[in-house]
Amino acid sequence: MLMKHKQLAGFSTSGVVLSTLVEAADRDYRLYVLRTAPRIPRSRPAMSCRAGSSRGGPGSSTPPRYAGCCHRRLASVSTVPQIPAVEIGRLVKRYGQTTAVDGLTLSAARGAVTGILGPNGAGKTTTVEICEGYRKPDQGTVRVLGLNPVRDARALRPRVGVMLQSGGIPPSVPAADYLNLMSKFHAHPVAVPALLDLVGLTTVARTPYKRLSGGQQQRLSLAAAVIGRPELVFLDEPTSGMDPQARRATWELIGQLRSAGVSIILTTHFMEEAERLCDYVAIIDHGQLVAAGTPGQLTGTVGQLRFRAEPGLDIESLLAALPPASLAKESPAGHYVIEVHGAVDPLLLAAVTAWCAERDVLANSLRIESRTLEDVFLELTGKELRP
Repeated sequence: MLMKHKQLAGFSTSGVVLSTLVEAADRDYRLYVLRTAPRIPRSRPAMSCRAGSSRGGPGSSTPPRYAGCCHRRLASVSTVPQIPAVEIGRLVKRYGQTTAVDGLTLSAARGAVTGILGPNGAGKTTTVEICEGYRKPDQGTVRVLGLNPVRDARALRPRVGVMLQSGGIPPSVPAADYLNLMSKFHAHPVAVPALLDLVGLTTVARTPYKRLSGGQQQRLSLAAAVIGRPELVFLDEPTSGMDPQARRATWELIGQLRSAGVSIILTTHFMEEAERLCDYVAIIDHGQLVAAGTPGQLTGTVGQLRFRAEPGLDIESLLAALPPASLAKESPAGHYVIEVHGAVDPLLLAAVTAWCAERDVLANSLRIESRTLEDVFLELTGKELRP
């Protein structure tokens, strides 16, 4: 997903509470500090997000005027629950003889985090690019905030933010200069110093983009996507290249956006990230929807008992000792998984340990788990490598 930075600048603008801003006035300068989101490093505690209703005051749907008061609230978006943030119907997109998207239908609710998952080549990027208005579908319908992303692009750009996985930012431009440029395209941008602090880039504000680490580049892209307070944000692999601390802080920021009413479309290869952040998950493969639901619905109520032992145990003999309808497998070698519908109970645990004791097998790292989203993903899309 490559695009010029001026194209990216067209996305996102007023109408959403990112957070409450506090103005610390000084004779020489003003510093706005976002009070809700995590910081990297966390030198000051994050504060709770508050939304308001009349102009410039509690509950306002219009951004306040910045002159003359210390405590100011950004306006919250008035959402229309019956109109999804994104609605896709029987979408088809072909590149020559290759069908990238093949009759895809899915919907993303307002104010929720919707994850689009799939292996490489599944059609995720093409689908998102069509929703962003950068590609035209061959067949089917796409509505973003109730509008056509191609025909109504001018009306949508101020309301949508886009975070690319890579590209779109001039390599020689310092981080602060790039965000200052982006702020010029929006009616009510978030203050750049506050945004740099929010994503932990204050200390590298004057560093050119090409000299930032991979994680820092991702955080700068995230800042650019939300600088205009969008109603809807597309996040393409938002934590790729980040260290664990930055990844956790980004998760918290995404949670703050969701709490503020922002709709989020998230693509990721981190199943833990999707399971933690997403209200709804759509898994696609070969351009088609193969499963959709909440993470809890997709993982179901399957209980798992896992243990490690010497490779090559007799799985058929183990199954014979277990309650009916149990499943057992060795994957990878020396790692054993037993699955049952419902919770793992003491009888199952006793049966497994007794079977191991009879055969003088020491079961190491014995643990009880639930099926994960990664388990479901691999079951649906297979384990073979994709190009």
